[in-house]
Amino acid sequence: MGSLGSSPPADTFQLYDLRVEVICPPGERILCGAKEGDHFVLEGEMLHLPPGQAFSIYSLSAVLPLLAAKQRVTHPNDWMSTDAEVACPDPNCKSRLKILRTGVRTFSHAEVTGHDQSSVESALVAA
Repeated sequence: MGSLGSSPPADTFQLYDLRVEVICPPGERILCGAKEGDHFVLEGEMLHLPPGQAFSIYSLSAVLPLLAAKQRVTHPNDWMSTDAEVACPDPNCKSRLKILRTGVRTFSHAEVTGHDQSSVESALVAA
């Protein structure tokens, strides 16, 4: 992992690693089967759960649409940079999912897609 913003080679891009953790106000019941502190980690496109831990698909559905945006650099005043908590999708549950940026990972375009980068650059120059 490197520092975000340094000049990477032309073929590379950077994404934040994320940790998504269950949090809950003291004394409140969590209804999705999770426990306070249950989490998963997102590294690039790979989602990792700790051994023996499960995660509700309904809870996952609440954060999944936000994760790709949270992985990218955003303006410091953008809500995607400042807001980190997502409500449980069950309206009777007080738990939340906290999305934390934990590090930066650099990827090579050529290694993560079958698309030829030179054709994208040619199209941008022609436009």
